[in-house]
Amino acid sequence: MIIDRSQVCIFIPTLNEEPTIGELISRFRELGYSHIFVIDGNSSDRTAEIAEKAGAEVVLQQSRGKGNAIIESIEHFRFPYILMLDGGDMTYLPEDAELMLEPPLFAGCDHVIGNRLEFPDKDALSRLNLFGNKIINDLFRMAHGRYLADILSGYRAFTLESIRQMHLREEGFGIETEIASESIRNQQKIKVVPVHYVKRPGGTATKLRPFHDGAKIITTLYRLAKRSNPMFYFG
Repeated sequence: MIIDRSQVCIFIPTLNEEPTIGELISRFRELGYSHIFVIDGNSSDRTAEIAEKAGAEVVLQQSRGKGNAIIESIEHFRFPYILMLDGGDMTYLPEDAELMLEPPLFAGCDHVIGNRLEFPDKDALSRLNLFGNKIINDLFRMAHGRYLADILSGYRAFTLESIRQMHLREEGFGIETEIASESIRNQQKIKVVPVHYVKRPGGTATKLRPFHDGAKIITTLYRLAKRSNPMFYFG
């Protein structure tokens, strides 16, 4: 099956990704994806400039946080399919794009989650990361009634209709949890696809604070259950 790349928007939220954003965009363009949309969280480096020179459409984010970046971007989407990945740290592979896009293009799926816990490279995820992800995925299953393998994945595919159907409010790292919750609440067809996850290249640093952000994500997960599973929330 041949993917019509002209119908796909590659969506990349960024913040201080100068070392890698140019290469990431170039690799997608080499694969035939010409519609690349970058929302930049007012980086203090040359991320926005490099992304624009590499051929991406660049918009500056009005507020702070990854969640707000996604929420603000929805009004800019013009193509039927959106492939979202974390901004430029090169942990997700553009070469996995077809795996992510086949379910919405050919199987009628609304939302695809790239399961990075299936094929992580050595040292790509610490034992603490793996343990924390397992706990959060199990808690999500308890709260929302469905196991989605990797609800914190930053590699996602959507139809335009499905992402516009979601009522998203989370400003920070809780956004992935809210997206999964909203997808279930709206009875969307969800597919989980194994993807590669590689070690972060030298010179780039994670913005995730494991204990602080993990606690916020768990709090978000529980609070969102009020909408989709009131019995769990009030129980």
